[in-house]
Amino acid sequence: MRADQIERYARNIALAELGESGQEKLLSARVLVIGAGALGGASLAYLSAAGAGVIGVADFDKVELSNLQRQIIHGVDVLGEYKTVSAASFIRRLNPGVEVHIHTEKVTADNILPLIADYDFVLDCTDRFGVKLLINDACVIAGKPFSHAGVLRFGGQAMTYVPGRGACLRCLLGGVPADGDGKTAVSAGVLGAVAGMLGTVQATEAVKYITGAGKLLTGRILSINALDWKVCVTDIPSPDPDCAVCGAHPTITSLKENEGEYFPR
Repeated sequence: MRADQIERYARNIALAELGESGQEKLLSARVLVIGAGALGGASLAYLSAAGAGVIGVADFDKVELSNLQRQIIHGVDVLGEYKTVSAASFIRRLNPGVEVHIHTEKVTADNILPLIADYDFVLDCTDRFGVKLLINDACVIAGKPFSHAGVLRFGGQAMTYVPGRGACLRCLLGGVPADGDGKTAVSAGVLGAVAGMLGTVQATEAVKYITGAGKLLTGRILSINALDWKVCVTDIPSPDPDCAVCGAHPTITSLKENEGEYFPR
């Protein structure tokens, strides 16, 4: 590492679980964040600060005034701008040493597999069950590790999938819950700080996976209820042998054929 990198990342390097070798792994890592909103903004801030070498940002939305209550990497000066462009500008101001790749298109069954192929770790920072299952299914099929998080009102949850090491999101959900995609921040509300907490959990999981530090939320799910501060980590039973994507006899082998579930009309 260069002298300026040693100074910038000194507090990472001081961690016995990371050290210089862990920081070198971070500097060589390629991480994709799908969704540059509340979860994604917090994740992107801490991943770029930590020195993830290449960060991909995928989102097709533009910044709106109602986003700013929780999406803290954007501001009033970028209203109407693509979130990917705003996020890239934020990352470059925070850490010019990070290489940023922007993907300003809707993530679909057609393009997600080539999109994730170039990255070591994926963060699902989206807000729709259908899209979350698309990311899950693509990562399982491609053998890519990823962090899932969801947040609504005062609560949220997070888990990490690593191929061959625990249940995937579909093991838990089966499919899109009844009326699940109708329960969003628009209708139910969300406390911005809670989204920030879950986004930083995702960034932490990415750093731990890349460096090999600690124990991941693999085979476990972290749940937070900030309204009365109930926080727990629950072990997930073994992967569902009948899971449609990671089970013994998967039925989801083509994302395109399952597009109706990912993007219900």
